[in-house]
Parts: sequence; C-alpha cells; structure tokens
Amino acid sequence: MADKKIRKWGPDDFELEMTTVWSFQKRGDWATHDAKWRGNWSPYIPRNIMLRYSKENDLVLDQFAGGGTTLVEAKLLNRNIIGVDVNDDALARCRDKINFEHEGADGKVYIHKGDARNLDFIPDESVDLICTHPPYANIIAYSEDIDEDLSRLKVPEFLDEMKRAASESYRVLKKDSFCAVLMGDTRQKGHMIPMSFDVMRIFEEAGFKLKELIIKEQHNCKATGYWKTNSVKYNFLLIAHEYLFVFKK
Repeated sequence: MADKKIRKWGPDDFELEMTTVWSFQKRGDWATHDAKWRGNWSPYIPRNIMLRYSKENDLVLDQFAGGGTTLVEAKLLNRNIIGVDVNDDALARCRDKINFEHEGADGKVYIHKGDARNLDFIPDESVDLICTHPPYANIIAYSEDIDEDLSRLKVPEFLDEMKRAASESYRVLKKDSFCAVLMGDTRQKGHMIPMSFDVMRIFEEAGFKLKELIIKEQHNCKATGYWKTNSVKYNFLLIAHEYLFVFKK
C-alpha cells in the first residue's frame, strides 16, 4: 500500500473518552482504515483502549483480528501486537493494512493463523492487553467452509465456544492487566437475545473482574426503508448500541 494514498496519520482533535457512553459520529479514516470489512469496529475504539490500558512497547493481542483495525492502531501507537484469525482472507487484509511506514509508528505486528480457543503458541501471562471484537454469532458469516469460524455458529453453540476463548484470554494475559471485548446483541422471532451479557458472564466465569461496562452507540445503522417499515409494522426497536466490556485479571 503506497504511502501517497494516505492523507493523514491520526484522528482530528482526538480526546480520550471519559464516560461510559462512547459515540463516534465519524467512523475514522486516518492511516489505512476503511469500512470495507463488514462489521469491523471504528479505530476510535482500539485507540481509546490502548491509550488507557497499555503503554508503548507493550504486547497487545487481538485474537479476532478480522479486518486489521486493531493492528493498524497498535502499530501507529507503538504497541507490539499479535493478530490472530482463522480466515486467510482476513489475514491477507491484515497484512495489506499494516503495510505502511510512518515516522513514530514503530509497533511490531505479528500475524498468526490460529484459533482464539487455542492460543498454544502464546505463553502463559505474556500479554499486556487484549483488545478484540469477536463475531456476533452468525449475524455476519465471514466464511462458508472454515470449520473453526465462530461466525458460522448459532447463538447457543457460539456462547459455548466463547468459554474456551475466554479461558485462553485469561491464561495468556498478565495479572492486573486488562481485556477489552466489544459484543452486540441480536433479535430472534421478535425477542431480544442479550448475547453481550452472556459473553460478559462467560468472561467473569473464566476469572475476570468487570472493570467497565461501556455502551457504544452505533451510527450508520441501516435504518432504511425495509427496516423502518418492519420496525413499525412488527413493533420492535432497531438495535443501535453494542457493549464494550473491560475486564481485569
């Protein structure tokens, strides 16, 4: 990726978030960020998490690396990061996204094909911060035939497998360090399925303590004709928030 395409290297007028409600009207278009990977999170989220819960040269882990947003932010903020994903398409995108040079952006990025439920290549208590955005069960399927892809699972199976991911997160993280996880909910047959709170409990059962529960407002939700009409017709509200859980080991 040629540097000449990159017009700016950081957000304009950035301020660290100070409350438990985060709302980013602009998605974030600095460095190599874009919104082309479906469901990827705004770079403002990992930027806030890394600045608040880690320091330069720390080792960060994103075991659901997906579109590579966290990896780019880590490199820009001089954090070293391990990005893990089971999907070759995701890994190729990650490599493309971090392929830039910029003065002061010296974070080392290690990209690894692997499974969040088995991080056996990472030693116990070696990671300074976990900063990750898992798929939300099968809301967006990221592959058709990758057996290890959690985005192919229905909610009950997804939650079951997240227990293994939470346990591995706890194992690799250093004591007194933080693990930040963004999760959303879904609606089935007219009823809310509070997946996010199920995931929160799973991480608590793995040994983590909940430090912060942040409501992240969603913008650009497709409240277009179809969903607006159905929202009125079937009397349900459109989900416009996700939860960012910050756990401490």
